[in-house]
Amino acid sequence: MTPSLPRIPAQAARRLFLQAQGLLDDPARRPDVQAVVEKLGFVQLDTINIVERAHHLTLASRLDAYRPGMLDELFEKRRTLFENWTHDASVIPTALYPHWHHRFRRYQGRVRSNAWWRERLGRSPRKLLDGVLERVRREGPLLSRDFEHDAKGEPGGWWGWKPQKAALEHLWRAGALAVTRRVNFQKVYDLSERAYPDLHAQPPSTPPDHLDWACRSALERLGVASPAEIAAFWRAVPVAEAAAWCRREAECVEVEALGGSAPRKAFALAGWEDRLKACPDAPDRMRLLNPFDPVVRDRKRLSRLFGFDYTIEVFVPAPKRKYGYYVMPVLDGERLVARVEPKFDRDRGRLEVRRVWWEPGVRPRRARLERGVERLGEVIGADRICVP
Repeated sequence: MTPSLPRIPAQAARRLFLQAQGLLDDPARRPDVQAVVEKLGFVQLDTINIVERAHHLTLASRLDAYRPGMLDELFEKRRTLFENWTHDASVIPTALYPHWHHRFRRYQGRVRSNAWWRERLGRSPRKLLDGVLERVRREGPLLSRDFEHDAKGEPGGWWGWKPQKAALEHLWRAGALAVTRRVNFQKVYDLSERAYPDLHAQPPSTPPDHLDWACRSALERLGVASPAEIAAFWRAVPVAEAAAWCRREAECVEVEALGGSAPRKAFALAGWEDRLKACPDAPDRMRLLNPFDPVVRDRKRLSRLFGFDYTIEVFVPAPKRKYGYYVMPVLDGERLVARVEPKFDRDRGRLEVRRVWWEPGVRPRRARLERGVERLGEVIGADRICVP
């Protein structure tokens, strides 16, 4: 008879996840931004600025005293964070840089193997890449706009990318260039060896160490997960390798889901029961989570553990939107209880919540929501807030 697997209720898996994602920690503590990024693993960047950019909102939801300049200090001046690719553009602790050498090497061959890049880099990709790299080497940090599109007949590329822009992006993802800062959210590129001389010179982690890091660190930040979810966290290793690692290094469990669907087979690191017992109570407050928050990123996980159905509707035509262009889920303790559509009018210093949708069965608590919006307003510099 096959022994039954340990069964983890959805609420327990949710607590482990929230603790791993820093949302059970006291947000009123001293704002150690570096420690929060290290705990999360990375913080996704995004251009949308309806309220504030996603990376600042992610950190603000975990630290009351966070201000946007704190992240800039670590990334642009202290260089304890670097920018590169996970599942998207992100800021990452520089201690993890040796693991990115593996990603850089994989990307270097894409000029030849990937039609998307071949189209954007044009008929002479090696000449273009070498020319762009040499100009950065000679002139120092440059933006895309510093390059004229003088290659007649070459494709403009996706989103109007000129070949030089595509070259900069490829060289960045392949590790030859680094993004050292942003100007109005436009990347400033420099040589990696100049931006991070010690890190650039380090050898890559060994393949076994890289696999163990990619899987173990992902599972630490997810609490309980399937091999596919583990592989998707960093997008650093194939699912098959993550599955083999799980069978060797993790404990197989079953995880229940809210809504009554069948339990799913998943994996957790040994000692998950002790970690669950040690989880503190959630802060007694409401917080607004941005659409790119790591808790919100995996919509299927969000539905299973929180019973919350969420779609970002930025790319949905206005007549087809169910809620709004930019809608933020509202976390109350450990539950997602509502969603709001906020807008920051910078000229008037006014943070306005245009609409609120409370989840079915949730008692509306306007004053509590208002205080959560006020805390967000303090971070982004709003003088006034308005909650309907």
